[in-house]
Amino acid sequence: MIDHLAIRVRDFEASRRFYDVALAPLGLGVVMEVTPEATGGYHGLGYGSAGKPVFWLSNAVGSTTSDQTGLARLHVAFAAADHAAVDAFHKAALAQGGRDNGPPGVRAHYHPHYCAAFVLDPNGINVEAVCHLAP
Repeated sequence: MIDHLAIRVRDFEASRRFYDVALAPLGLGVVMEVTPEATGGYHGLGYGSAGKPVFWLSNAVGSTTSDQTGLARLHVAFAAADHAAVDAFHKAALAQGGRDNGPPGVRAHYHPHYCAAFVLDPNGINVEAVCHLAP
């Protein structure tokens, strides 16, 4: 079981705006922030619920260009409570500048109730919201 996932991004503020809006329909928000002033440069946001961060967003301090190129190959999937939350995630992410990478719908090739939507965030990261429940 994964405890948490972290990504480093090129444009921290654009990514923060994107994830603040895109993850809200899934019941996730910033529950912890580690500031550059406290760490000497690293800026991290922990998204989650009930005080538990499960997805960390951070600036690219100390990263090389080659490290940043690899970011676009990352894929992260967030659990959605129902099909309506998948739709709301997709709509919110697009409204915040995400690029469509697969509209909301059932992907029966995974299983008969796999409802998902995919967007590319400001860094080109493939972000998914998925619900495994029947509609």
